Amino acid sequence: MEAFDHPHYHVTTFPFSYPFLTNTSTVTTAPNPPWMDTRIWSRLPQRLIDRVIAFLPPPAFFRARSVCKRWYSLLFSHNFLQMYLQINPKPYFFIFFKQKTTNPKTTTTSTSIFKHSNTTAATVPEEGYIFDPETLSWHRLVFPLIPSGFSPTCSSGGLVCWVSDEAGSKGLILSNPLFPNLLTPLPSTLRPRLFPSVGLTITNSSIDVMVAGDDMISPYAVKNLTTESFHIDLGGFYSIWGTTSSLPRLCSLESGKMVYVQQHEGAMGKFYCMNYSPFSVLGYDMGRNEWCKIQAPMRRFLRSPSLVESRGKLVLIAAVEKSKLNVPKSLRMWTLQSCGTTWVEVERMPQQLYAQFAEVEGGRGFSCVGNGEFVVVMMNGSVGEKGLLFDFVNKRWVWMPRCPYAAGELNGFGYVPRLATPVTGLLDQLTSVNQF
Repeated sequence: MEAFDHPHYHVTTFPFSYPFLTNTSTVTTAPNPPWMDTRIWSRLPQRLIDRVIAFLPPPAFFRARSVCKRWYSLLFSHNFLQMYLQINPKPYFFIFFKQKTTNPKTTTTSTSIFKHSNTTAATVPEEGYIFDPETLSWHRLVFPLIPSGFSPTCSSGGLVCWVSDEAGSKGLILSNPLFPNLLTPLPSTLRPRLFPSVGLTITNSSIDVMVAGDDMISPYAVKNLTTESFHIDLGGFYSIWGTTSSLPRLCSLESGKMVYVQQHEGAMGKFYCMNYSPFSVLGYDMGRNEWCKIQAPMRRFLRSPSLVESRGKLVLIAAVEKSKLNVPKSLRMWTLQSCGTTWVEVERMPQQLYAQFAEVEGGRGFSCVGNGEFVVVMMNGSVGEKGLLFDFVNKRWVWMPRCPYAAGELNGFGYVPRLATPVTGLLDQLTSVNQF
């Protein structure tokens, strides 16, 4: 599969840019197989052909658009996009970004989402690196219109959420990586914060965002005190950061890391994040608007614990190191059971592989992200571009190829690409309530 590359950062104008450029040096020609015989395809009904195209993953779909005018226009067809949303299989990708150091300017005043760049794009566009676990391939996308001073924090429903780095009320932007010209801003949060944890869940009929912790109690101090929630749905109900709750006492959140798990179809899910000193897991129930604390397994012996979502389950991944006991060091995975308090170990990295992993990782730590049946373990520090991929279905560990487009530490999250995200149209009704 060709790399999705923007070597000159050239982006065409609305309605849609062509986000994937072909690397012609990797393309080889081959004779057409029998099933590509034009006499077969010319006799198929157009509706059946459209249905076949709707099953294509986004990279193949964008290449197919160059075949003819009709296929090119499918992206603008309401009927096709409606069918696409119903039948297209959701590919489980990951999207990574370069780790960057921010120096926020402390302020307690309200922050406009475009304040950093005076409504102009950054000089150097943000880049994202998509990893396909099925083909073990990397692809590059750019975000030319993201203002400077914003960082990616989470993803859901085909959209990436960006949050402002500047201390104060937080501005948020939703963007579809497949169509970088389209940005959807959200109203700024009410409380001033530094680097809060942000959670996002998007369905075809609703958007929910929650921002927790790092409350600024003075221009020079922060404390984990409160949670703010944003909600809007097709039923016409919306709450602009109107739902608040208090965090558990003496909690220590990991900034930016929030995992959403929906165990039952139709039921409201929960957001989870790691709590430190000592290790535990914090859960936020959206329906009840309350937090709970869950004890972590083997919490006294964990190193670099991470939470990921996999197939509707919350998974805790960590290195286990019992220096004073005769237990070999290892990397283990536990899933939280439906009772909400019990953990069951489901996987342990083979000892020989862990020895290789520990030698490369060198005690610098690692982070994990999950999507579908896949989990990616990325190392921190100077070897941050190295990682391992685990497949829950096949119970297989694989070393990931290095990202050819970036060097150094990468941070990311699960990403499900979508050609259409009609739910963002719900935010249009807020223009009369809140001016972005």
